[in-house]
Amino acid sequence: MKIWKKGVIAIALQLVAVNAIAQDFPEGKTLNMVLGFAPGGATDAMARIVAKKVSENTGQSIAVVNKPGAGGNIAQQYVVSAEPDGSTILVGSIGSLTINPHLMTFSYDPLKDLAPITMGVAYPLVLVVNPQVGAKNVKDLVNIAKTKQLDFASSGVGSATHMAGEMLNQRAGINMVHVPYKGGGPAMIDLLGGRIDAYYASPTSAAQHIKNGQLTALATTGPTRAEILPEVPTVAESGYPGYNALNWYAFLAPAKTPKPVIDRWNQEIVKALKSPDVIKLLEEQGLTPMPGTPEELAQFMQTESDNWAKVVKEGKITLQ
Repeated sequence: MKIWKKGVIAIALQLVAVNAIAQDFPEGKTLNMVLGFAPGGATDAMARIVAKKVSENTGQSIAVVNKPGAGGNIAQQYVVSAEPDGSTILVGSIGSLTINPHLMTFSYDPLKDLAPITMGVAYPLVLVVNPQVGAKNVKDLVNIAKTKQLDFASSGVGSATHMAGEMLNQRAGINMVHVPYKGGGPAMIDLLGGRIDAYYASPTSAAQHIKNGQLTALATTGPTRAEILPEVPTVAESGYPGYNALNWYAFLAPAKTPKPVIDRWNQEIVKALKSPDVIKLLEEQGLTPMPGTPEELAQFMQTESDNWAKVVKEGKITLQ
């Protein structure tokens, strides 16, 4: 009889545990992944790929919600203010999380008012120039920039494409003029048309133009060479050791979201990011999955914030 009772208790405890895991997501609610960019870009593609996989694995309905504007800050503010029950999470960007707080006054601190879940993806940029500039490598570009005024485009003030250029300016002692655009598309059009000298583009958007000779690739901005452009050296290899300007996106929740819910989201997103089919789809977009723990993401964001704060201060960068 005692053995039977122990067995019943053990089964009951197992059922409670299973039920507790199932309840980590709020019942009766659609789960929302909110991002600060319009449909069609790399961030949107990544969010939809991951959301679809998590939905398949959990049976939960997940909506990707686009709230573009202000460099991702509109979406970020929305999630900071959302109910911390796990139904709403953010797909945050390097700019809104770790750069913009040093360029403007926020009513909140992204590093304190958002709870890290996991890093999503990262990718380097590629420094490309119009062939009329005459540079074949970073050394050439720096030498030319010291004798004549050059400019570089970005997808907006405070974006990764902006900061990558400011970092090279500071490391190389040059003053290429920053020309902000309202997105990567218009910047690329003017670069191809010779109306701008350089741009820190995503490798996937620039690869075909590099291949057909419309653009010259000088270097990529990550710590290692980009898989899509293995023949192109990094900026660090080109004479500036330690230079590292990755673009990245991460998953976060409102700060007061219970830890079991954060852990459940981490479990499911990491599982999705490690799925071979998801890896393949992301790599086709030029994105490298970077799943990890909430603690690793928190530490990474702090390091990034500290690094970009120095670049902003040294470059006296403003939103103007």
